Amino acid sequence: MNNIFLLVVEDDAAVRNLITTTLKVRGYKFLTATNGEEAIMLASSHNPDIVFLDLGLPDMDGIDVIKSIRAWSDLPIIVISARSEDRDKIEALDSGADDYLTKPFSVEELLARLRATGRRLSAHGTEKGESIFVNGKLKIDFSAGCAFLGEKELHLTPIEYKLLCLLSQNVGKVLTHTYLTQKIWGAAWENNVASLRVFMATLRKKIESDPNSPQYIQTHVGVGYRMLKQE
Repeated sequence: MNNIFLLVVEDDAAVRNLITTTLKVRGYKFLTATNGEEAIMLASSHNPDIVFLDLGLPDMDGIDVIKSIRAWSDLPIIVISARSEDRDKIEALDSGADDYLTKPFSVEELLARLRATGRRLSAHGTEKGESIFVNGKLKIDFSAGCAFLGEKELHLTPIEYKLLCLLSQNVGKVLTHTYLTQKIWGAAWENNVASLRVFMATLRKKIESDPNSPQYIQTHVGVGYRMLKQE
């Protein structure tokens, strides 16, 4: 796993040192940037595998960095931010972030998110099962790593796609918060359950005609989620 090359974008010296020391001890290679302009330049010139991105940068908002990178690359972007409101997470995810870690965070959680993203990189397009899944208007092409609603391709983040695959591979079965968070992030921290709700909300916006009256993903309050079988 430590052959992954990272870009760490963080202007707070203490947080940046915590992240880079953690990466260095585990043998990861990385570059650092302290502002948005430098981050965009390094991302385009060095093509890292994963970006750790703070949103509160001195020269521009991290959301604009995400949008800039997304204009030419789909490399995974993990936001690390003190902004903990759901609306901030949704804005970052809708802009193209792949994961969202709230400050303060533990080193163990940071590494778990990194490992999970690394697994998704190595397993991209190799989901188990037959290559095509169809449920009503929803179609997932596992071999190609893409999903469609009718004839329209869905633009999903890696985590949204992974959630959709997990639910589709267990149609009619309730998948618990613990099961889903362990599959996505490798652990079931409370912060992950909160993130799961945000990701599920953004996924529903993309696949449900009315997210408040879902046809595909049913919520079991306090338990988890289930994909409903469509006729």
